[in-house]
Amino acid sequence: MKRDLEDKQYVLNGLAARESWRLFRIMAEFVEGFEELPRVYPAVTIFGSTRVRPGDPCYAKAEEVARELVRAGFSVITGGGPGVMEAANKGAAEEGGWSVGINIKLPLEQEPNPYANLRLEVRYFFVRKVLMAKYAVGFVFLPGGYGTLDELFEVITLVQTRKIRPVPVVLVGEDYWHGLVEWLRGTVLAGGKISESDLELFTVLDDPGEVVDYIKEKVRLRA
Repeated sequence: MKRDLEDKQYVLNGLAARESWRLFRIMAEFVEGFEELPRVYPAVTIFGSTRVRPGDPCYAKAEEVARELVRAGFSVITGGGPGVMEAANKGAAEEGGWSVGINIKLPLEQEPNPYANLRLEVRYFFVRKVLMAKYAVGFVFLPGGYGTLDELFEVITLVQTRKIRPVPVVLVGEDYWHGLVEWLRGTVLAGGKISESDLELFTVLDDPGEVVDYIKEKVRLRA
C-alpha cells in the first residue's frame, strides 16, 4: 500500500511539473505577441475557410478586402494558414502593408502561408484568439467552417458582454450568411434567447469597398 501511494505521488508530482512548464510556454507566447503586435495597430482581423484555393471567388474577395484595408491605413491579421487567411495575407503584403499571420500548430490543414511579413506561431487556440482580438479595431468574417463560426460567436459574445470595446464585425457574403442570420432572427431571437439589439452587433456586406468604408466609419465614430 505504501509503495502504491508513493508511486501515485510520483506520478502526480510529474504531472504538476509538466503543467508548470506548460504555463511558462503559454506566458512566453503571450509575451512574444504583446511585444510584436503593438506596431501593427490599428489592425483588422480576417477569418474564413482554410479550404478555398486561388481561383475561388471567396479567395479573390478576401485578397481584395485586405488590399482595400491596407489602402485605408489598416494592418491585416489572420490565423496565418491557407485559404482565406493566405488570400488576406497576400493582398495585404502585396499592397505594402503589415500582413500578420498567427499560425497555430495543428496536425491537419494548418501549414503557414508564405505571405505574412510578420509571423508568430502558437500552440494554443486561446492564445491565438487573444492575440487576434487584442490589437484589432474590426473583424471581417468570410465564408468558413467550424473554426470561423467559433471565432464569430466568440467575438460577438465578447462585444455583447462588454468584455471588449464595441468594434465593427462584418460578415462578407450575403448568400452564405443569409441562412444563419435568418435562424438567429427567426429562432434564437423569436425564442427570447437574444435581444433585438444583439442582431446589430454585426452587419452583412458583399462589396470589399463597402466593407472597408463601414469599418472606417465605425472606427472614426468610436474614436
